[in-house]
Amino acid sequence: MLLDFSKIPVEPVPHMRGGAGTVLLQKSVQGPVKVLRGVLPPGASIGMHPHQGNSEVIYLLSGTGKVLCDGAEEPVGPGSCHYCPQGHSHSLVNTGPLPLEFFAVVPESP
Repeated sequence: MLLDFSKIPVEPVPHMRGGAGTVLLQKSVQGPVKVLRGVLPPGASIGMHPHQGNSEVIYLLSGTGKVLCDGAEEPVGPGSCHYCPQGHSHSLVNTGPLPLEFFAVVPESP
């Protein structure tokens, strides 16, 4: 199945999960799986949140930032892939001067 993000509306999400700024989010829900494309402007973040009943894979397309996961800090940039398993918590922060663009998949656990 092809997901054409050029046809999925952009939804501004202020203070996503308690984070700073506004995330520009495109979302496709396919059964128990969410597929997301997001852009964090400079200084914006997605707040710390747990994954209960699901997990998340985030692939960084452009920009620079950091992921905070279970108390550890991971620098991320284009080509980085972060995985947050079920039962863990994480956040994503744009620490660079350019927008941080990412692609994420959130499958619900069986």
